[in-house]
Amino acid sequence: MLGPRAGAGGKHHLQFARDVIGLSKMRGKAKLKHRSGCPVSISLERLGDRWSLLIIRDLMVRGFRSFKEFQESGEGMATNILADRLRKLEASGIISAEAEKSDARKVNYRLTRKGIDLAPVLLELLIWGARHEETGAPCALIAKMVKNRAGVLAEVRRRWRERDGTPLLPWL
Repeated sequence: MLGPRAGAGGKHHLQFARDVIGLSKMRGKAKLKHRSGCPVSISLERLGDRWSLLIIRDLMVRGFRSFKEFQESGEGMATNILADRLRKLEASGIISAEAEKSDARKVNYRLTRKGIDLAPVLLELLIWGARHEETGAPCALIAKMVKNRAGVLAEVRRRWRERDGTPLLPWL
């Protein structure tokens, strides 16, 4: 799925990758082989390890942008693993790398539209983890997020659109 697109009358409809002719050729990418045609399996091929999801989390809700910030996130990710996951996420079109304006030697990472479309998945993982496991997440805040999923997702998307790096959940 490529995401919602405005259709006739301003109504939104979902656009799926399989419906876009020549998608891989248009983006200059070779089509990757999948184990199966199952959307869950294909998604796990792209995101199936904790490190990739934690990088996406840090971009989305902690406001991280640089290799150094990811490295110092407190998760204990080895630098070679971090570099590999950043490369894979970029190759999958989930993040993009941009040279920092003040110092072109430094790279800042940003979620792409494909990456920000993972916001509902991460929100549900956060809620599920807080509901079923012992976490450091404030219960009152999680309860508010549960009641206002749409508002939380709208704020995540607003911050992404406006390139607002203010952490959404600084305690994470």
